[in-house]
Amino acid sequence: MKRNLKFILVALVGFSLASCNMFNPPTEYKLSDLQGLWQNDKYATWHVRFTNEAADEKNYYWGCEWGDFGDDVKEEDLVFHGNGWFKYSFISAELIEIHKMDEDWAEEPKIYIVTKLTDTELNYYDKKDKNSKFIFSKVVEAK
Repeated sequence: MKRNLKFILVALVGFSLASCNMFNPPTEYKLSDLQGLWQNDKYATWHVRFTNEAADEKNYYWGCEWGDFGDDVKEEDLVFHGNGWFKYSFISAELIEIHKMDEDWAEEPKIYIVTKLTDTELNYYDKKDKNSKFIFSKVVEAK
């Protein structure tokens, strides 16, 4: 009986520690670390810029992307806040991008989970498709 009681007590302690994420604390990244210009490691012409310019009162900011998959598009070719631009929100490790689709300008949210964010590297995956992974390197811009 004592042996069963000890086993139950150890199991309860183990479950309670696991449930409070003591061994796996949630990863939190800072918005300021995300902001800047990033270049995709697989498609060198694909760039994404996360700005610090507020897009609305709901804690969304402006971002833009260009030049993916061989297009000969540069940042200066984008129409300000038009095609190529998106709103984004970044809380903890969840990156939400809201893109306006071409024909009807309907907003389409894309949700990503950031797995790594350093001064030089940004990795994330599509929340709907965990096999869809993206790796970017920070671009050092001339001042």
